[in-house]
Amino acid sequence: MATKGNTQLSKGIPATRDAFVVIVKTEWNAHIISKLEAGVRKVLKAQGVQYKTLTVPGAFEIPFAVKNHYAYSKTPPDAYITLGTVIRGDTPHFDYVCKAVTDGVLQLNLTLDVPVIFGVLTLENEQQALDRTGGKHGHKGEEAAVTALKMIALNRKLK
Repeated sequence: MATKGNTQLSKGIPATRDAFVVIVKTEWNAHIISKLEAGVRKVLKAQGVQYKTLTVPGAFEIPFAVKNHYAYSKTPPDAYITLGTVIRGDTPHFDYVCKAVTDGVLQLNLTLDVPVIFGVLTLENEQQALDRTGGKHGHKGEEAAVTALKMIALNRKLK
């Protein structure tokens, strides 16, 4: 998805008005995350989908929040959307956090009965974030929401 955008993604968004989505977002880089979340909310609202937001300190904590919300929720959501931003610094910390959150979301997708959408931006610099929150690479928050809706529909069809 690092190209100029998946121009086909927003075509054929399935009707999922009775769906419920949980957004799990980070506190780090809040000015970027708020743009991603605004894109998610815009798409979900337009489709009449209910949602709620959970906030965690950083990207590393996202899988924990999803796992425990799913485990302890009386009614699990139809999907989770994870939102975070990891920007490369001068240490290998970037690599460790990116791998951990990626592996964590992958593991959740393999074990939970609902899709967990990967909306975590892994970036070299802040300009890349701007390019992906309404800039030349589209809006990754909106794309994450559309992906969630399509995966909800697929999951329902498979069940």
